[in-house]
Amino acid sequence: MKNNVSDILKVLPHKYPFLMIDKVISTTDTKIITLKNVSHNEPYFSGHFPDFPIMPGVLILEGMFQSGGLLFGFANLVKEQLAYVTTIDKVKFIKPALPGDQIKFEINITTNLSKYARFSGKAYVDDVLITQATWTSVIINNTKE
Repeated sequence: MKNNVSDILKVLPHKYPFLMIDKVISTTDTKIITLKNVSHNEPYFSGHFPDFPIMPGVLILEGMFQSGGLLFGFANLVKEQLAYVTTIDKVKFIKPALPGDQIKFEINITTNLSKYARFSGKAYVDDVLITQATWTSVIINNTKE
């Protein structure tokens, strides 16, 4: 897998403004490291919170989930399939992500069974842990029949 946004857009179904990955740093069969640049002009900052803008925690989780989706092997799936998050466990929000931060996501697959995977992930800003979680994703057909 290449590491730029145009390659990520070919793999993930997410598009701006909901794409939460800007770059893939490294990947193996069981681990991926990605980056999200938290820009001052992200659309959610005007309302969350205007006097002290912080990135919503659910969007940090979404970046983790999207990174896991890349690791899970979306590149080998047909377009009619998507991975859905089915469980989220052990979530800890430790510090906020602010405009100007760069979030590094480190995601591991702990179980991989074809159409089911279990993940553990951590998010860092400047090598300081800000969020961690474990979750499960499952591949489903996305046809409208």
